Amino acid sequence: MRVTAAVLYDTKKPVVVEDVELLEPGPGEVLVRWKANGVCHSDLHVITGDYPHPLPVVLGHEAAGVIEKVGPGVVTVTPGDHVCSSYIPSCGKCWYCIGGQPTMCALRDKPRWFMLDGTPRFRKDGRGLHHFLQVSGYATHSVLPEESVIPIRKDAPLEVVCLVSCGVLAGAGPVFNRAKVPLGASVAVWGCGGVGLNTIQAARLVGAAKIIAVDTVKQKLAWAEEFGATHVVDASAEDPVARVQALSGRGGVDFAFEVVGTQKTIEQALNATHRGGTCVVVGVSPAGTRVSVDPGMLLQQRVLTGSSFGAGHQRTDVPMLIDLYMSGKYKLDELISRRLPLTELNHAFDLMVRGEVKRSVIVYD
Repeated sequence: MRVTAAVLYDTKKPVVVEDVELLEPGPGEVLVRWKANGVCHSDLHVITGDYPHPLPVVLGHEAAGVIEKVGPGVVTVTPGDHVCSSYIPSCGKCWYCIGGQPTMCALRDKPRWFMLDGTPRFRKDGRGLHHFLQVSGYATHSVLPEESVIPIRKDAPLEVVCLVSCGVLAGAGPVFNRAKVPLGASVAVWGCGGVGLNTIQAARLVGAAKIIAVDTVKQKLAWAEEFGATHVVDASAEDPVARVQALSGRGGVDFAFEVVGTQKTIEQALNATHRGGTCVVVGVSPAGTRVSVDPGMLLQQRVLTGSSFGAGHQRTDVPMLIDLYMSGKYKLDELISRRLPLTELNHAFDLMVRGEVKRSVIVYD
């Protein structure tokens, strides 16, 4: 079938929105008609070359849509089901999944730019196109492994809940699952974009007493206050580590979340925790990034860890967050600054780079 997709042919060049061929789903695969896909920095990392990936590739990984067709052997979804994408699949059978770490699933060890059988489903002029994280949500339709879709309730607006497929769960999950922030804790969040705002509102949801937002963009700090920050720190105007330490009242916070992905911000976040505190790295770093850590800080029982897709159970966490949104307990509509057609995807990336949006969403007719 012919579908419209955004294809990246060369790094540091705009994506090309064009018609391509999409093959039928094979065994264990599903065909999804996408309704919306959020605009995320992870896709931009591929465009800039900071995240090496085989080209050409159909990007997009924060998507929601409707199942149109299923291949032989598919049992968890049927045509007409509403789904969110899962850019980290969960097979439910491997050592990681059985052990309660489905975001570490063994399927991650396979090349993520093809289907599980090692072949693509997108073609252009007879040439195969790579998939991105086995999702490729910047297309009107895509074929995915069954493990890469999560069934959700049908009354949730797909152009809103698509955000849960990456930015929302990636930001909120570390609070719930990795750090397990308790009532009354002190929290600092480095980076107040689309992901960091979810870390902030998750900290508010669990009852953190102090939520300190750190950024260099004044508009993002204003957004942070809207989503629950109790204090803000302009890292362009003062030393954020010293300021966070002072605001904490204990020489450092209980939990610091780094949602930028640079060496500087990771080290700052760790240094802003007190003895016995925890720093969780959420931001995606460019390939080759290295961090310098004073081992003495670890001997004082500080914890430096990370989080992948919320560090929980994506097949239950995604529906849970959607339920919270539908009941009015979690902000999703407020995250969306712009809704744009696929033809304006390059503009959407420009808006994100300039810090003018919390999140943009690409919406399909």
